[in-house]
Amino acid sequence: MTMNVREWFGQRSFSHADFATLGTSDQAPREVSTTLIFPSRNCAGTIGPILAEVARLNDRTGLIDQVMVVDADSADGTADIARAWGADVFSENELLPDYGPAQGKGDAMWRSLSVARGDIVMFADADTSNFREQFVYGTLGPLLTVPEVQFTKAAYRRPYTDSSQSVADGGGRVTELMAKPLFNFFCPELTGFVQPLAGEFAAYRDLLCSIPFLTGYGVELGIMVDVLEDAGLGAMAQVDLGARQNRHQPLWDLSLMSSAVLRAMASRASLPQRGICAPGTPGVRTLRRPEVYLHAVATDTGLRLDEHINELLERPPLAQIMPAEQDQDTVA
Repeated sequence: MTMNVREWFGQRSFSHADFATLGTSDQAPREVSTTLIFPSRNCAGTIGPILAEVARLNDRTGLIDQVMVVDADSADGTADIARAWGADVFSENELLPDYGPAQGKGDAMWRSLSVARGDIVMFADADTSNFREQFVYGTLGPLLTVPEVQFTKAAYRRPYTDSSQSVADGGGRVTELMAKPLFNFFCPELTGFVQPLAGEFAAYRDLLCSIPFLTGYGVELGIMVDVLEDAGLGAMAQVDLGARQNRHQPLWDLSLMSSAVLRAMASRASLPQRGICAPGTPGVRTLRRPEVYLHAVATDTGLRLDEHINELLERPPLAQIMPAEQDQDTVA
């Protein structure tokens, strides 16, 4: 289905209230199964309340057939809490071990598809402090009720709260200052998405297995662009979930995240991964190690130049490797 952005926004933007009766007795039985996945790293303070909310929803609706937590070997007991709530818990480093240790959230998401059983797979952040049932049934709603939709993305308001004040729309700084300008410039078809970097999204597993995954913070941007190319804008939707609260990152961490998002767009827009200045430009040296991010900061003790490793890897579409993995398991 061919749509421009304004048409898409009008036809593919929903509210979670539109799907509040999913799974209740007045709905037809589902013909597809669902998996809900939480990538996690040191989320002991939030994973229990989140899984409790999911359990209450499932007791009432039975919407989720498999709940998974893919943990980065957290030291705070995240995995134990998740097991106590009955979730299937996996170490991200033990899934597809031939690819080495997991390289961040995107890699964990990619590896999780190898053990997800649902026809539809939903991802959600494990560090949300105000997680509500609507985050689940809202995100799944268009996939379960609109035949043309293959991918749904959460939309919400991101308040920013510190010890002294709360700003209604002060969160999501990387989204507003980096991702949205990049989409406007390089991929305007996706500018109608309110939260393109949202951790809550869902899609048919076959679609997710047909696209590559970036390993770092730019994974959501890469998925958005690849789904647009593979399925088209008409197959994508967004759902207003209200407001959500994540833990906020320091400004210097947001700089690293923004760099990852920029490099993700560069990889999808066929832009050079290194500096645009050609070798030999007077006074300019081309960076030869694009995985190194140099960050100049001013501190109480003076100026400092920090160096961060910001490696960007791309995992192949899972559908390309799973047959081989399954054959090896059969032989063994």
